[in-house]
Amino acid sequence: MRAELLDKLDRLKLWASSYDRCAIAYSGGVDSSFLLTALVRAGLSPILAVSVDPPYVPDWEIAEASAYVSTIKEVEHHILSYPIPESILDNPEDRCYLCKRELFNLIKKEAESWGAEILMDGTNADDTGDHRPGMRALRELKVKSPLLELGFTKSEIREISAEWELPFADKPAYSCLLTRIPHDTRVTPEALRRIESAEVFLHELGFPAVRVRTHGELARIELAAGDMVRFLSSDTMGQTDRALKGFGYRFVTCDLGGYSMGNMNSIDKRGGDDE
Repeated sequence: MRAELLDKLDRLKLWASSYDRCAIAYSGGVDSSFLLTALVRAGLSPILAVSVDPPYVPDWEIAEASAYVSTIKEVEHHILSYPIPESILDNPEDRCYLCKRELFNLIKKEAESWGAEILMDGTNADDTGDHRPGMRALRELKVKSPLLELGFTKSEIREISAEWELPFADKPAYSCLLTRIPHDTRVTPEALRRIESAEVFLHELGFPAVRVRTHGELARIELAAGDMVRFLSSDTMGQTDRALKGFGYRFVTCDLGGYSMGNMNSIDKRGGDDE
């Protein structure tokens, strides 16, 4: 492993040594999974991993998070079911802030009742380059972000994870299902189920980096540039059209611009944590 990465891991170990019991807001994504693993490897124990399971987090993501934590004896995993907060039912412009404020407040209470001295999350150094109003909620609730504080970038996190042969090293970035819906649109359980079913179908076809943006009865599929040609084969398009109409969409389209973080924001012409 490169010397600079070893140095950062040493500094993370030193940082963590100040605490006896810590809790992590655990999504099951690359960053929070890496942080959890790195702290265990640094000798920290016990650790509480807290995941929140609202309707706009897909079931498969909670299942993956649970499966990974179950392999680490030093970690206790609490999964908190939670309804869609009333404040974000209409998917407002400041949804990411309102959501993080409410969910992290819930996680913090769970961590404190467990006896944690500190609550941390997996925000990394690259996250400061985006407009992420949800980070304001983390500051207000005094959630620590050691990967950000110590300068770990996303590519470094993936590099170390691959070196450690961790199963999530190449996991594509993901975001909650609310980012598929335009702002100021009423969020319904039916719409969330339809989006999740469509994306799971496309994952199973071999398209891991995909977003199904939803505009009423229309599905707008965004794919990574390298997947576009394969998707546009007649068999794949036909399968996808039939499947998504079976999930309840009336129209199924493919966005020729492909996937890039914040596409829904550019349509709304407003900022957010959307991916």
